[in-house]
Amino acid sequence: MKDKGRILVVDDEKHQRDILEMILESEGYEIVTAGTGRQARDAFRTHGFDCVLTDLKMPDITGIALLSDLMKLQAGLCVILMTAHGSIDTAVEAMKKGAFDYLTKPLEREELLLVLGRAMERTRLVRENRMLHEQLRDRFKIDNIIGAHGSMQNVFRVVHKVAASSTTVVIYGESGTGKELVARALHHQSERRERPFYAVNIAALPESILEAELFGYEKGAFTGAEARKIGLFEQASGSTLFLDEVGDLKRDLQVKLLRTLQEREILRVGGTERVKVDVRIIAATNQDLERAVREGRFREDLYYRLNVIAITLPPLRERRTDIPLLLEHFLVKYSEGRVAKPVSEDALKMLMAYDWPGNVRQLESVVERAVLLSEGETIVVDDLPAAVRARINTTADPIAIEIPDTGIDIESVERSLILKALDKAQGNVTRAARLLGLTRRTLQYRLEKMQDAPNGAAAIRNGADDGEPPAPPTPVTHD
Repeated sequence: MKDKGRILVVDDEKHQRDILEMILESEGYEIVTAGTGRQARDAFRTHGFDCVLTDLKMPDITGIALLSDLMKLQAGLCVILMTAHGSIDTAVEAMKKGAFDYLTKPLEREELLLVLGRAMERTRLVRENRMLHEQLRDRFKIDNIIGAHGSMQNVFRVVHKVAASSTTVVIYGESGTGKELVARALHHQSERRERPFYAVNIAALPESILEAELFGYEKGAFTGAEARKIGLFEQASGSTLFLDEVGDLKRDLQVKLLRTLQEREILRVGGTERVKVDVRIIAATNQDLERAVREGRFREDLYYRLNVIAITLPPLRERRTDIPLLLEHFLVKYSEGRVAKPVSEDALKMLMAYDWPGNVRQLESVVERAVLLSEGETIVVDDLPAAVRARINTTADPIAIEIPDTGIDIESVERSLILKALDKAQGNVTRAARLLGLTRRTLQYRLEKMQDAPNGAAAIRNGADDGEPPAPPTPVTHD
């Protein structure tokens, strides 16, 4: 039975190809042969292979050049080079290019099968690892938003619940937290997904231009208005309109937006006829709109019209446990089909400790830079920008205390942290567990051990459970 895997054998000598085909088929491998590099590339595009066994010297292309071509088509491919002209220099060059191993002709059957067996095992492990990572990413992502932290899981739950409706949503969060990504996720999971997604950054446009952009204008409405212009509200009818930085909207336009939300109709600049529109509004802001209402900068009635569903995106510094997941995603993205380089332990510690004022957007930029500039097999501290290396968060330690020479009572420290988390969560055990990066069951177990703590037993009795499922397990990091 040919069930051990499919191998591409490349050699310009037919006799050699036939011998290898006979040996490997007798071992249960499925074999495809090619006599030239061009034939090998054509076969590779037609079939999927677990391993490639190629000669080094061929008439049209070298085995090393073929290796480079095939590695671009399939990242992580195991390629074994064969040559009758073996040398240390050639072997080193082949390994640097990504060859799995190097065999010298005439081939020894046992050595061939041993090396091939190791290559097939590596292929199997790479595929299993890739599958597990894909499952992990699928579990902790929607569209391009990634997060295993409890706060992000709450965001995902809300998105899944409200996406199918036409309800107005406001997304709160600092710059770079992914507000537009969430808005796009809401659109693409809705019944409006077949229509284009429309977006405008309110803070980026002057008020006069913004009004015309949103509501359109009639011919002759102002100097230069030589023809009617259809605004975004009309263009987005039947679809979704994303109003980014809605907190920067001026008072006059707040009135027009409120009327549009109430009446589901717009009036073009310079027009007299009202136009019905069917638009789902998703707004976003990095401001506190409640405070803006209290200070008179934002209309209270508009706030309530917009704030039907509120989604708050946490800054990256408050969900550091998501950094390894985000790193993996961006490393794969910017490796462009090549095997993504791993991040060294010291570099990961530095990335985990940094405060990330630019949030996920800044992390993505840092990863893109590191992938482009890194010269080694691993991304190390020196590959990170100076700002990240210099501005390590000095308060990242959750217990900012000095350890005295006499030592400390670790159980007391743990008890103090748990009680502080419960206090911050107002006695809600599920939320406290998320603050500590634990599952609810783990925190409950630790609470039950705190028999001597002043509020330990009371916390168990009185800790509210909001009925939400336990937070997902925190991804393993190396710090």
